[in-house]
Amino acid sequence: MQKNINIQNKKARFLYEILDKYTAGIVLTGTEIKSIRSSKASIAESFCEFSENGELFAVNMTIQEYAFGNYYNHKPKATRKLLLNKKELKKLNKEVQNSGLTIIPLRLFINDKGYAKLDIALAKGKKLFDKRESIKDRDNKRDLDRIKKAYK
Repeated sequence: MQKNINIQNKKARFLYEILDKYTAGIVLTGTEIKSIRSSKASIAESFCEFSENGELFAVNMTIQEYAFGNYYNHKPKATRKLLLNKKELKKLNKEVQNSGLTIIPLRLFINDKGYAKLDIALAKGKKLFDKRESIKDRDNKRDLDRIKKAYK
């Protein structure tokens, strides 16, 4: 039985306001999927962008080299193609072109069939006061939880 792989982009929800979510497949080589299965990947500073022919790519996603990969190993910071259907790709491309939104990865995981998937989101950058509001909400929630725990 394999352990559950769930690599998250924790900064994404703080820096961006999430508008819409999609789950995309990733085109990977053998050593890349082996590194992901051993949790040697990071999507913290990655983003997604479209190529000239309308394909979506994950840029700056780090998958460390596989320890036993020798000559056939991959490049850690390579751009990787994301797999979505045409309708979703057209919709995302239109949104990014027209309204200046960003596509960011939220979570890298392995599904039940053993395929690596990437949860991506159409997002809008938060302003400084929105970030302060998020911090304030988080602090209030923590204080409320402490009070509830002390009361019980």
